[in-house]
Amino acid sequence: MRLRAQPATRRLCRMITVVLAALLAALGLAVASGAVAVPAVAATSSCAAAYSVPNDWGSGFTASLAVTNNGTAAITGWTVTYTYAGTQTLSSGWNGTWTQSGKTVTVTNASYNGALAAGASASAGANFNYTGTNAAPASVTCTPAGSVTPPPGSINATPASLNVTQGSTGTFTLALSSAPTANETVSIAASGNTGLTASPASLTFTPANFSAPQTVTVTANATGTGTTTFTATGSGYTAATITATEVPSSNGTPSLMVTPASQTITQGTTGTVGISLSSAPSSNVTVSVARTSGNTGLSVTAGSSLTFTPANFATAQSVTITADSAGSGAATFTVSASGLTSVTFAATEAAACTSNCTTHVADPYTGAKPYLNPDFVKEVQAQASADGNSAAEAAVGTYQTAIWLDQIAAINGGGTTGRTGLQQQLTNAAAQGTTAIPSLVEIVVYDLPGRDCAALASNGEIPATAAGLTEYESQYIDPIASILSQFASSPIRIVAIIEPDSLPNVVTNQSKSACATATPYYETGITYALNKLHAIPNVYNYLDIAHSAWLGWPSNMSGTPAVYNTVVKNTTAGYASIDGFISDTANYTPTQEPLLTNPTLSVGGQPVDSATFYQYNPTFDELTYDTQMYNTLVSAGFPSSKKFLIDTSRNGWGPTHPTTITAASDVNTYVTDNKIDKRPFRGDWCNQNNAGIGARPTDQPLGGSSPILAYVWTKPPGESDGDYPTSTHSHGDPHCDPSGTNTDGNGGTYSTGSIPGFDVPAGQWYAAEFQMLVKNAFPAL
Repeated sequence: MRLRAQPATRRLCRMITVVLAALLAALGLAVASGAVAVPAVAATSSCAAAYSVPNDWGSGFTASLAVTNNGTAAITGWTVTYTYAGTQTLSSGWNGTWTQSGKTVTVTNASYNGALAAGASASAGANFNYTGTNAAPASVTCTPAGSVTPPPGSINATPASLNVTQGSTGTFTLALSSAPTANETVSIAASGNTGLTASPASLTFTPANFSAPQTVTVTANATGTGTTTFTATGSGYTAATITATEVPSSNGTPSLMVTPASQTITQGTTGTVGISLSSAPSSNVTVSVARTSGNTGLSVTAGSSLTFTPANFATAQSVTITADSAGSGAATFTVSASGLTSVTFAATEAAACTSNCTTHVADPYTGAKPYLNPDFVKEVQAQASADGNSAAEAAVGTYQTAIWLDQIAAINGGGTTGRTGLQQQLTNAAAQGTTAIPSLVEIVVYDLPGRDCAALASNGEIPATAAGLTEYESQYIDPIASILSQFASSPIRIVAIIEPDSLPNVVTNQSKSACATATPYYETGITYALNKLHAIPNVYNYLDIAHSAWLGWPSNMSGTPAVYNTVVKNTTAGYASIDGFISDTANYTPTQEPLLTNPTLSVGGQPVDSATFYQYNPTFDELTYDTQMYNTLVSAGFPSSKKFLIDTSRNGWGPTHPTTITAASDVNTYVTDNKIDKRPFRGDWCNQNNAGIGARPTDQPLGGSSPILAYVWTKPPGESDGDYPTSTHSHGDPHCDPSGTNTDGNGGTYSTGSIPGFDVPAGQWYAAEFQMLVKNAFPAL
């Protein structure tokens, strides 16, 4: 991943600018304040480096390098050299090997950021000391270590599966992941149910329109049933497969519904299919499921007979398909019921790994290459372009963010979600990874029954009921696990952030009826999710554990281990089912409050933590909170290997931080004048005004002995936290209303702190917020 160490707290003094416009124009690079870029002098001319000084505090400064592959082929590494004219002396560096000989500085790539595709970038930085003046180097040279043929592009299909009713049509779209050198023809072939046909049978993509989705229409005849696999192929591109299932027309009679229509199951493991009816039957219906042809190593071991009533017809019931230890190949299963048209689904048994198997490592971020979500990159690039080709904004798209699976539809993507499906995301990532440097993908599992029981903006789609739990398991977790299983031996690592805000609500909000009702479904659902995902060797589970402003009070922290132990100990693998925890997910609490380090310090006769902003919560920041929570969990039985991620995507609170204490005789004034957290109230959480992007994604930012494993950007900066009820719509959360208030439970009332003048639904792009986050980033972008 892109790593950047945190320099010591300091003032942002000035940007040092050397503009070499002609050279940059020749390279097609934008010139930004504070940057000097010089093209590579190596024969291949395939990389360039931009030098900037984002921070200078008079006796020292931070130097930043942005290395870009400006050639047409991927490179395997890079070396940057430049020479200072003054007394600049290297102190420490990150994201590369920094050395200094006399006045000449040499930087070589780290193991994780040397391989760059054409157009890709990496960053590195270092702290220096100096006396006198701090002039930028006159030139910077980037030399590539070598070049490699870029991996083949892929054909992206959205969605990857669809149902088409007899006599009607459905659609999917195709696009290319990278530009062809000439017009590329993609052909579409079909196998399986002949009642489904695709039109057109081929599409042409040009170097200019390669990424624009083109539509393929699937037409169903009046009598066919079953599944058709459409395969889209093109020269030099990884093929895409689309599974379409022809569904009988109801005409008042229910249809049997099956999800997913096909899946791959590894030897010795199980898969799950969800069965439901399209409409209410007039009386109870008994549905039978059986293997009717193909590989006998696959069998129905649970759910062979299901009963649907007029009340529960729409709730999917699970069927378990078990793979033996030696079988191989595909099998067809038939779902049937008296008076209804039968449907089929397919399963393929895959061999278990016997050599070169995926190893579950202690730190998934070490030695891995971050996968960039193309959906987020596209949003960032569009905004940067709209804002005059802002280099700072464009830089955000070069850092990894998590892929949020916050509804069932997000798994397959397409349609109303407008997202790339999980299958395609992992296909893209696998193509970018190697055995030596696997791709790292971050996903957020976030759709529990009764989700976010104490909030409104992020309430989920599944009710907190027994039927909802079944839906969560069979229609949400099982399809995710099925897709992930297909990539168990691929060169990727998958970090799964498990259900933000769920278990913290179990710890503190049992007085809320919605949370009390949801608690058993939270606990059972998360245990189920951990079991399914931990069974996949390259998946790493991190449980959300709120943040310092929630569970930081001693009474809340002491009650946390029991709740988390209940969930984890009920899994098949126990503590091994999780790899750690994550704090500050989609929140704003600073990683460190640099000047407020002693909660018991007396100011005006009162301890600092007695200030209204902290209300006797002694954990002022995430580093303090995570360290204390780590020790608390270890004391309660959790292994010391279970470390913490911190979401730093929006907790920077820049563009500057105070460096010296402002004295005050009143504790509230003292805290207000010296904290970097600009919220009116620590409980404010929705689209916070004056927030900024925080530390860049970093592996082991505080060293291997720290309980902090990595800084990550779980929440994509620029995506809204939620909207609020207005005269034009009733949905949303009043806590997102800039004119609204939050209460602290002790009679205190505070502004929500939300950005005024906007009303953007949760998850949608919020241009004004993105611009603000970039402007207030710390360290600066």
